[in-house]
Amino acid sequence: MNEQVKWLYRRTVEDMTATMTRIGYICHPADDAAEAARIVYSLIPEGSTVGLGGSTTLSDMGVPDTLRAGPWKLIDRYRTDSWDETMARYREALDADVFLTGTNAITRAGQLVDMDSSGNRVAATIFGPRRVIVVAGANKVVENLDAAFARIRRIAPMNCRRLGHKTPCAESGRCEDCMIPERMCNYVGIVNHGMKESGRFHIVLVAEELGF
Repeated sequence: MNEQVKWLYRRTVEDMTATMTRIGYICHPADDAAEAARIVYSLIPEGSTVGLGGSTTLSDMGVPDTLRAGPWKLIDRYRTDSWDETMARYREALDADVFLTGTNAITRAGQLVDMDSSGNRVAATIFGPRRVIVVAGANKVVENLDAAFARIRRIAPMNCRRLGHKTPCAESGRCEDCMIPERMCNYVGIVNHGMKESGRFHIVLVAEELGF
């Protein structure tokens, strides 16, 4: 990574750690993905049931494979034989001990902003699992809510192609604000702070570019 980009990402993580700690999140700064992964596993007690939100960040870090092999019970959304079984795993994850996910954007004020296709990630982040661990690269930090939604629109075509959604944006490369059954941008979640349920939100902020 370019030296100046790394410097900027480190400063971003430093600033966001201070901001998000002030508003009730438990923050864990990490210099790279390997350190972030070690932090994540240390935050999951042995024997815990673990749900996953769909996340390129976590997949690129190898987190699902490690959870399958480790001393935890993974509610494995990725190894199912049908959509009905996938949905059952989504519902099971709402009562997990730990929910582990990425995020679409974090505002400078410390808001977590996500948009879902099925709503399972948004739902579990907001309510249900006893602990929520969010892993985010410094590239996810944006100035405000307007910038967060602009970012979501920008990355939507890549997410649609990744998941095989037959949407207009998957062809054009830009948001078409489609209104079709295959639309991916259906449910929005905004977490303003971590103070409501003390100790529930753990945010692992990484001084790298991770995910989309």
